[in-house]
Amino acid sequence: MRIIGLDFGSKTVGVAMGDPFGWTAQALEVIKRPNENDVNSTLDRLEQIIKEYSVDKIVIGFPKNMNNSEGERCVKTNKFIKKLDERFHLPVIKWDERLSTMFAERTLIEADVRRENRKKVIDKVAAVIILQGYLDTYQK
Repeated sequence: MRIIGLDFGSKTVGVAMGDPFGWTAQALEVIKRPNENDVNSTLDRLEQIIKEYSVDKIVIGFPKNMNNSEGERCVKTNKFIKKLDERFHLPVIKWDERLSTMFAERTLIEADVRRENRKKVIDKVAAVIILQGYLDTYQK
């Protein structure tokens, strides 16, 4: 079973892929879009990835607030999840992503990645953290 992990942001989507055994998540790419409300090109690229890797499940970071409430980013993520469901008919798992981007940033800093390079990869590293959290919890 192949599982894809997504870090859905306002202008980018970080993508991570689980290995065929469901043990580890690897960074795949960052999908960029110039307009926050236009997700069609993002869905087109995800369709290519889903077909290429025979993906069976999608895990998407769900950006709850620290007090566990759901804000504007959750509303936008839910709309994107609906589009994923309509287009791909795959199970979509919401994964609590609180602090995942901060953890990704800290990991990259500790790895001595320069600031301008961190901006290029932070979203896919966050996607890895989201997917790895899911895999560690449910793929035993």
